[in-house]
Amino acid sequence: LRQLDHHTLNEMKDLENPTAELISIWIWDRLKPSLGNLTQVKVFETPFCWAEYDGS
Repeated sequence: LRQLDHHTLNEMKDLENPTAELISIWIWDRLKPSLGNLTQVKVFETPFCWAEYDGS
């Protein structure tokens, strides 16, 4: 996740259009191989607006 910290997301490979939905999938794809028990990734835009991805 350090790749996301203090970087312009739309300049990163595979995040040229950094929506919360695409960011949650991007994070899932990188964490799932090492965190086998990962069940869901949530990316919050605001306290009441988020995207979640569970691998489906």
